[in-house]
Amino acid sequence: MAREQKGKAKKEQIKGKTKETVGRMLGNESMAAEGQMEKSKGDARQAKEKAKDVFKH
Repeated sequence: MAREQKGKAKKEQIKGKTKETVGRMLGNESMAAEGQMEKSKGDARQAKEKAKDVFKH
């Protein structure tokens, strides 16, 4: 389960960063903001999983 969540976090980070970059290149601030939000969601998920790992060991 943890591995699945870590993979999901990385996927969200990459997807969000890509969407943010494309949005900025196209001048679409809405798309850029949405991408930034997705990336932040991935960052939060990754931090949560790292915290779980710390408490497991």
